Formats: sequence, structure tokens, C-alpha cells
Amino acid sequence: MIQLHLDAASGLSPYLQLVRQVRHALRLGTLREGDQLPTVKEVVAELAINPNTVLKAYRELEREGLVAPRPGAGTFIRKGLGSASPESRDRLFGELRSWMDRARDAGLDEDDILALFAGAKDAPVTRRA
Repeated sequence: MIQLHLDAASGLSPYLQLVRQVRHALRLGTLREGDQLPTVKEVVAELAINPNTVLKAYRELEREGLVAPRPGAGTFIRKGLGSASPESRDRLFGELRSWMDRARDAGLDEDDILALFAGAKDAPVTRRA
């Protein structure tokens, strides 16, 4: 099950933070079809926020077709995000973690790493033969 959190310094409303965390977990494969989200009561107790904030986030995810409530049972993931297979995603994640370790060993800080990543992300796609 996903562990939700809030960052007061993020500049995003709490409900949007929750929505983005669920989407992120779906893209990473941390949450998969059939998984249950924490109940509203659990999130409220953990984060000390208004239940309506959690309900708004869950309704947004439902509107997007990502989750479905089951009365009396909770809210469950309907579909994942991302097109890569879990195996490919896991392999690429491992490669990226290794690259991050090498970047830190080379003396790069977080801003340097993010700049390199943004540059690579925006660079023209090259295909290897």
C-alpha cells in the first residue's frame, strides 16, 4: 500500500499532492491494478487533514478512470499508467539508480543531476542501430 505524505512547501494544494503521488506510484508500478488505496480515515489520521481533501483527491482519480470505489470495501486501482512492462521499468530504474550513484561519486549535486536529466530529456531522440 502507498504511504501518502504532504509537503507544505510544495506550493501545491494538498489534494493535488495526493493525486500526483498516486499517479507517480502508478507510473513507477508501485501501485498496480487491483491494489487498494488507504482509506480516507487512514489518510486523515496519518496526515491530519480534512476528510474532504482526501475525498476530493480520490474523486479526481476516479474521474480520470484510475480508481474505483467499492462501497464498504475501499478505493481500488482500476488501471496503471505508463506503457513499459514491469520488468523493463525495474531494469531501467536499476540502471538509473546506478547512474545516480556514479553522478554523485563524480561530485554532482541534486541541481547538477536535474540539469543533466532535463537536458537529456529534451534532447532529440537518437536511435541506436
